[in-house]
Amino acid sequence: MLVRLFDKIIGMINDVKNLPTDPDALQKMVLSLQSQVKNLTEEKLQLIELFRIGQQQRFGASSEAHPAQGDLFNEAEVELDASEDEEETITTTTVKKKPARDKLPKDLPRETVIHDIEDKSCTCCGNDLHQMGDERSEKLEFIPAQVKVIEHIRLKYSCRSCEQEGTSTKIQIAPVPRSPIPKGIATATLLSQIITSKYQYALPLYRQESMFKQYGIRLSRKTMASWMMKSATRFEPLYALLQKILLQQNVIQADETTLKVINEDKVKSYMWLYCTGSDSPTDNVIPNIVLYDYQGGRAGQCAVDYLQGFTGYLQVDGYAGYEKTSATLVGCWAHARRKFMEAKTAQPKGKSGKADMALSMIQKLYRIETSLKDKNVDEKYQLRQKKSKPLLAKLYQWLAKANVVTKSALGKAIGYCQNQWHKLSRYIEDGNLTIDNNRAERAVKPFVIGRKNWLFSNTANGARASAMLYSIIETAKANGLIPFDYIAHCLEQLSGDVDEKTIEAMLPWNVKLG
Repeated sequence: MLVRLFDKIIGMINDVKNLPTDPDALQKMVLSLQSQVKNLTEEKLQLIELFRIGQQQRFGASSEAHPAQGDLFNEAEVELDASEDEEETITTTTVKKKPARDKLPKDLPRETVIHDIEDKSCTCCGNDLHQMGDERSEKLEFIPAQVKVIEHIRLKYSCRSCEQEGTSTKIQIAPVPRSPIPKGIATATLLSQIITSKYQYALPLYRQESMFKQYGIRLSRKTMASWMMKSATRFEPLYALLQKILLQQNVIQADETTLKVINEDKVKSYMWLYCTGSDSPTDNVIPNIVLYDYQGGRAGQCAVDYLQGFTGYLQVDGYAGYEKTSATLVGCWAHARRKFMEAKTAQPKGKSGKADMALSMIQKLYRIETSLKDKNVDEKYQLRQKKSKPLLAKLYQWLAKANVVTKSALGKAIGYCQNQWHKLSRYIEDGNLTIDNNRAERAVKPFVIGRKNWLFSNTANGARASAMLYSIIETAKANGLIPFDYIAHCLEQLSGDVDEKTIEAMLPWNVKLG
């Protein structure tokens, strides 16, 4: 297409006889050619940008870190802000530190092995030696998992007197012990091992099947899959309570990712994620909750149904489906920065441009957030109003004045920021908000990693069970619990009929393990 258009233009230029003699007609022709050349130039630049971005995605580093991220930004603006009262030369000597090995946990079982010498006489004079001390070192030994059979024997009793008199005899026997899977051979610890292996460590069931064979145990993946489904139903009351608590919070972060379900009509299904709090235990009163929700599509109604009229802050990416919710949407500066990183990649190698300027200003916003890490909610709000708000205003003015090709990578990045600005700048309104949605992106990552190993789910019910079990594991991790211990404990307690008090005791911040 481009070649034909160039040939047409060259042909028109060479064919002087066909050129109109009227000045107005010639002027229109020149303007038309200029417009076509401009469009061709823009298309050429877009193709070059796409090629550079494709090269980076295929062969470059996947990190989104901007140069000097986490440190003071090495730019002229920073140098101008620095005090210039005195200039002095400081000579420093770098001393290479000897790597220090982390100490082994004190609560691990320890076995002491004493190594002694046989001959305790002095090699010089022959007198007896006395012990002057000792030298200690620790080695870490691994003991493979142990599997054992627990045989339950229920003793039966009858009345011998009734037997002799010929009256009806009622046999009495101890009640059946509670089990996560009635009439099944799996204990809570075995189920916890299989669940955490699959959903925490991304070990598919067919690999676990081969591992059990090493112990002489034949557990088919079909059996284990059935156990996963039944175990997930045990957690439904706990999941429902966690969802209720999540919807009571003022801030929720959300994200979604694709999932292939074989026995579904749609090519792509989706795993939605909703979370509150942080990745690990803190002094913050907001509970750390991570909940997955399987849906057959990506329609905004999925979020509407799950959030049940939630009207607080919902921090998400730029996906328009969230607009259907009743929540106040908050944008994600990580997504905005990602688009400018693509624009930077599209620049000629080794050259700085407008993308670098935008990244520089975004980096300043992140630097402020780093300084607020240990501040309380009110302090965060005040400091953001003082420091972040002026920077946001400066960035907004820069975006408005930037003269770039709309369809270029930089033009798309600027357009994204301008369209999302009311959401991107909203994080300074409340100290509980964060600058980006990375909390949700980190929370969904374990599912993305696991998906690479097991690739798909067979049925929608299996996907829902996976969502349930991922939720329990990630919420346990966010609250500083060991998922294996937590799941085993919950399966023991949630077997059979449970009341609301029992479920509340199972909440990660209430539960008492060991």
